[in-house]
Amino acid sequence: MNKHHLHLIKYFKKTSKEIRRKILLISNLAKSSHIGSSLSIVDLLVVIYKSHLKKNIFILSKGHACLAYYCVLEKYNYISKKILNTYGKNNSILLSHVSHKVPGVEFSTGSLGHGLPFAVGRALAEKMNKTNKKIFVLISDGELNEGTTWESLLFASFHNLNNLIVIIDYNKIQSLDYTKNVLQIEPLDKKLKSFGCKIKNIDGHNFRQIQNSLSASSKNKPYIIIANTIKGKGVKFMENSILWHYKSPSNQELKNALNNLK
Repeated sequence: MNKHHLHLIKYFKKTSKEIRRKILLISNLAKSSHIGSSLSIVDLLVVIYKSHLKKNIFILSKGHACLAYYCVLEKYNYISKKILNTYGKNNSILLSHVSHKVPGVEFSTGSLGHGLPFAVGRALAEKMNKTNKKIFVLISDGELNEGTTWESLLFASFHNLNNLIVIIDYNKIQSLDYTKNVLQIEPLDKKLKSFGCKIKNIDGHNFRQIQNSLSASSKNKPYIIIANTIKGKGVKFMENSILWHYKSPSNQELKNALNNLK
């Protein structure tokens, strides 16, 4: 790895820790839920926004993880720190699920299974207009329970939408249970491949793997990255815990989380 890549990895690590710290602090103040879902996607968002959005489009389909998204938007100057600090307060534009009223947000999401259909339509439009723009869409593994997800993939494959990059936040927990106990989606890579998509399995917290997978391309198929992540990533007592889908940290839990933040 050359000096540039080493510097970039160092930047990703530092920025991700900074974003996680903000998520913890704001979640505590706002008494907001979905902290585990937000923490699992931080590393993915940081790499996407630092390296891949200059001429491209990003859609967060798992809109309940909005706090991570808002913190990243503030980091990259789409919104101000003043606006970020209004999260959870009356009359804030930062709703508890992603809203297109926020600068930098392409599409409002919250009800699962809506972001991918929109992304597919946008990818088709960009391809018809020959813009060379890529559409990155981040979905949850819980969204794989939605029929719209599979309909969208069939459509994308049929129309050879090689400008569509779907990232699955595969943290293996959804709402009130482990994903495998709600609906069996394995063997996931084989199922996705059977829908005519190019598949890449990665560690969703390994910056080199994230960067390499996002930089890859597909000749004539939609491209799906299965990012194996940890819900609550970065805070040991929150990691892989169903509890932190809806719970916000108390003052003592916040203190412990900040002291243990990796």
